[in-house]
Amino acid sequence: MAPAFSNEDSQLIANLHALSNKSPKLVKSSTYPAPADPQTIVRSWKMNEFKYYDIPSPFPTLARGIFTVDLPGSSESEEAGEGKDATEQKYRIVARGYDKFFNIGEVPWCTWPSLEAHTAAPYTLSLKSNGCIIFIAALTPTKLLITSKHSIGPVANSPVSHAEAGEKWIRKYLEQKEKTEADLAAHLWENNWTAIAELCDDSFEEHVLAYPPERTGLHLHGLNVATKEFKTLPHEEVDAFAKEWGFITTATITMNSIEEVKEFTTEIGKTGKWNGEAVEGFVVRTHVTEPPVDKDRSASASPYAPGSSFFFKVKFDEPYMMYRDWREVTKSLLSSKGPMSASSLPKSKMKRAETKLYVRWVIEEIKKDRKPFELYTKGKGIIATRERFLTWLETEQGKNDMEKSQKGILERITIEEAKVYEKTIIAPIAIPGCGKTAVSVALAHIFGFGHTQSDDIHVKKPAPLFIKNVTTLLKTHNVVIADKNNHLRQHRQALREAAAKYPNSNHPIPIRLLALNWSIADKPQATVHRICGDRVTARGDNHQTLRADSTEAKSHEEVVWLFINSTEDLAEDEVDAVVDMEMEDDLETSIRRAVDGCISILNLERPTDEKIKEAVDVALGYSPTVKKPDDQKKKTVAPRYFGLLAELDLEEVLGKKLDSITSEGGETSEMGAQALTFWNELKSGKRVAKRPHVTIVHQKSLPGEQMLWDKCTTLHRLAQPPLFSAKLGDLVWNDEVMAVTVDDLQVVIEDGEGDEVRLARAFLDALTESIRGRLHITVGTKNSNVLPVQAKVLVEAWRDGADSEAIRNSRSMPLGGIVVNGRIKGLNT
Repeated sequence: MAPAFSNEDSQLIANLHALSNKSPKLVKSSTYPAPADPQTIVRSWKMNEFKYYDIPSPFPTLARGIFTVDLPGSSESEEAGEGKDATEQKYRIVARGYDKFFNIGEVPWCTWPSLEAHTAAPYTLSLKSNGCIIFIAALTPTKLLITSKHSIGPVANSPVSHAEAGEKWIRKYLEQKEKTEADLAAHLWENNWTAIAELCDDSFEEHVLAYPPERTGLHLHGLNVATKEFKTLPHEEVDAFAKEWGFITTATITMNSIEEVKEFTTEIGKTGKWNGEAVEGFVVRTHVTEPPVDKDRSASASPYAPGSSFFFKVKFDEPYMMYRDWREVTKSLLSSKGPMSASSLPKSKMKRAETKLYVRWVIEEIKKDRKPFELYTKGKGIIATRERFLTWLETEQGKNDMEKSQKGILERITIEEAKVYEKTIIAPIAIPGCGKTAVSVALAHIFGFGHTQSDDIHVKKPAPLFIKNVTTLLKTHNVVIADKNNHLRQHRQALREAAAKYPNSNHPIPIRLLALNWSIADKPQATVHRICGDRVTARGDNHQTLRADSTEAKSHEEVVWLFINSTEDLAEDEVDAVVDMEMEDDLETSIRRAVDGCISILNLERPTDEKIKEAVDVALGYSPTVKKPDDQKKKTVAPRYFGLLAELDLEEVLGKKLDSITSEGGETSEMGAQALTFWNELKSGKRVAKRPHVTIVHQKSLPGEQMLWDKCTTLHRLAQPPLFSAKLGDLVWNDEVMAVTVDDLQVVIEDGEGDEVRLARAFLDALTESIRGRLHITVGTKNSNVLPVQAKVLVEAWRDGADSEAIRNSRSMPLGGIVVNGRIKGLNT
């Protein structure tokens, strides 16, 4: 007997047809002849991936993967909405995937407070398999339909498609169980079920996590009823089905509260391992309920009706994300047209000590024998390469190098490592406010290093005299600290040249150049400016040249900007060894980090803890003996506008977001692909904003917005203005400009309700609805002929929703509520 016909299901498909005809970019479908019965045409429906985030939903279903057939009774050429009443054509849902579900924090209704308020026990956590999804359903009482998320049968340019690979495993299971396709089809047909499995087969397609032979195949993790509403069976029935038909069962664990789920996943997240194995994460299965009256009603509600099945996921960064980074950097190195170098890789992927060491190792492996990497970019050899590295990591050399990498002092594999150095020049690489002089004073106190400061030299051309002071100290010290910002390559080169000819050009001695590197390359410029600017303010006039300016001009902040904008990041071959310093560290932590590096690299005896604390006190009490007269007239330049300086690295945040647009199974969102195309165009043209900001009020808005201007002026004049937080809403773009909408501007309260918080609240009260509606960050413009103000025009029109020339060719996608911080500043550029 056929599954019971449902008018509700049929109407859903009619609605999808109508919506697809009206908005083809929102919903589209593709048709396929069913492999088991080519006379039957199956339609696969695909929704705009990024519109699943919207409330209210623009879709009549939240299913992610849905396959339908037209029931007999009308002309196949006449579709709903094309000259025929949609209700005359009947449809059947053949296969139905899960409703779209999200990671913790990805949408407002997937935060821990919201989940506690709007879901109820039991919570079943199933292991998130690392493969591609396969749907198995009954096309007829005797024939199966086997699909990937959105396609059926062969795929162009692919020897074996995901659906075909899944079908091979099903045939194998049926043979093992001595059953037939008709047996399985009849069972699914009678219950109107879609079996949902994950194809995990490294011989077909390697992902990130490896699967041993006994766990290779189809991991069954769901049985859905093929209806409009999302109905999925309990895991006990899913496991029983898997055992009956030969599928691999998916590991699960059941918990009785959200707090229990949170504690369990937090603990697993510390190692990224469960039962001794690396895991990507868990899918949590529960249902929606009305929130109890004593719960926080402000928690964001779910878009699902009470009683609905509801899924969310918890994903782990380690080791899964680290392994994924290794895969991506290896592909980049293999695709490199020039010499392979770590410096050519995205800095966002090079933060982990393990990854830095992996890159060094894999470059040598590729140089030694490229053959094992021949199919790497096609998804073969990824796991074997990683396993070779992890095995090497257990060797004595691997362990020693890992220890060095964790301390930030891993040296390159070159002939330099065998070199015996007689002396060392320590070169801080920093900008004002990093703490280089304080750390240098402490190191000199602890180890007796020579120490000379560029800021002590007050002559017209200080550079030659500074180099002379360094070489003079080398006569009496084996280690000399060349205390200068050294933020330009020419500064480092001058030290290198001086070392190469010391004590003279004819008989130089080997001198190591060791960098204490406060890199700013991987941090938002606004964050660097806030940290360093605040430190310059805190030290007041306790500096030879750069002293805090307490006037409205805040000239010291402009100096910090000059250094940020001109800094040249340290290249791999500029120094012999590096100690990576962290700008956010307090003074004692910075000193200890530098001490650890010097001990390891220079083979020094570790000082006592008392000696280090004594050095911290000496550094805190340091005062320069020579100060340049503060006779410069400070010019007050009125700002052209006030803006929130967002502590945001657009290339990292948007790059990571757009990098993840490839859905499970390798199918890419059309909207995401369009965003990625324009994004890459902006990046290649160096059109992405380096100092992103949210314009609050502009001179051109005066006198109409004078009150807002005055409140911004008050915040700007504070010695340390309060921090604000804001949520990044949607990425909006057209053919000429890209912008990010900004929502929910709030003050960040750190130390109670002081005057700064009161002033911040007064500022927020002055933000009208129309002002909040225009808040955005300009990501970039296509070229210099496109004015940044076009981003404002685009965002206002997009928010308004009216059909206008400004948004006629625009597209958008939600960013999932990423939160950024920043301060209100008077700006001119």
